[in-house]
Amino acid sequence: MKTKIIKLDDAKDNSEVIKEAANIIDSGGLVVFPTETVYGIACRVTKDSLEKLDNVKGRSPDKSYTLHIAQSSDALTYVPAMGLNARKLIQNAWPGPLTIVFELDQSDIEKQKKNLDIEIFEALYHENSIGIRCPDNEIAQALIQKTVHPIVAPSANITGQSPATDAEQVIAQLAGKIDLLLDDGPSKYKKSSTVAKIGKKGLEILRHGLYSQVELEVLSQVHFLFVCTGNTCRSPMAEGIFKKYLAEKLQCKVDELEKIGYKVSSAGIIGAAGFPASDEAVKACAVLGVDIGAHRNQALSKELIEKSDFIFAMEKLHWDRIISFDPDSVNRCFLLAGNKEVPDPIGRPQKYYHNCAKLITKAVKERISEFVI
Repeated sequence: MKTKIIKLDDAKDNSEVIKEAANIIDSGGLVVFPTETVYGIACRVTKDSLEKLDNVKGRSPDKSYTLHIAQSSDALTYVPAMGLNARKLIQNAWPGPLTIVFELDQSDIEKQKKNLDIEIFEALYHENSIGIRCPDNEIAQALIQKTVHPIVAPSANITGQSPATDAEQVIAQLAGKIDLLLDDGPSKYKKSSTVAKIGKKGLEILRHGLYSQVELEVLSQVHFLFVCTGNTCRSPMAEGIFKKYLAEKLQCKVDELEKIGYKVSSAGIIGAAGFPASDEAVKACAVLGVDIGAHRNQALSKELIEKSDFIFAMEKLHWDRIISFDPDSVNRCFLLAGNKEVPDPIGRPQKYYHNCAKLITKAVKERISEFVI
């Protein structure tokens, strides 16, 4: 086989070249193309093409390949029940130099087995997970978009050798073994993508690359914020109760929530800070097995709102104040109890705090049941 090499020109329209490359891939051929990390070998997800790819790379057929997508929303076709922290990660990191291995529940795996062609399913899913990459490169995105078949794209190199970061390195290793090489000059980063696994137990780096563990933890952390008037009664109770039931859903301890990607906090609109939760609120939570004794109130701020992915207000008054701070938060801000308000028990007998805690508990359970975690 003679490898065809096309030098791309940013000043020209490359659409016909992209179309030719996509046709080769859809016909079962192998095309090497540029990404922002290293060059990749595009291959359609069919058994015969994948066998050809294994032979070219000298790779064992039991090794899995990573699906490549043109835009982040395409991931939902393959991971329909995506957790909140996974959604947050792709929102912040894609397109970009990150391969994400998504963990799926067995029920979701069974659904995917029915929804997808069996050949595609067996090639992409391994041990209830799938690896997906969304490259930040216009040529790569256009090529993936143009192909009819789903494609995988491992690095352009023989197994055991360094991934190619320019056309010369591709030719040195793969000349005569691939159908087409799209030469777009040196890769931007000249380094492989980070591979990270994400699921209910948090995030784990499987291969180090351009992103560090700390960076990815920040990019994937989901923030919940509860707001009331003084942040000494209702919102600290809501914060504590939410942590309890979120930890139960995630099957972890409350103090492990931040470690696996979920931060829960509360604030008040009146601007006071440093005061503990009221004794009555502490007692009402204690009955429910929730300890808010260490709570200290804080003032609501625009910065706190901007950091939060979900904001729950106790009353319409609080909702209005949140939106006045940051109008862009309107799609992230809700009344905790749906169409109802959570009445303020301050200054009333202990039974009002217990009733308030019960109302908050009911609302929290409903909100958590709505989330895919």
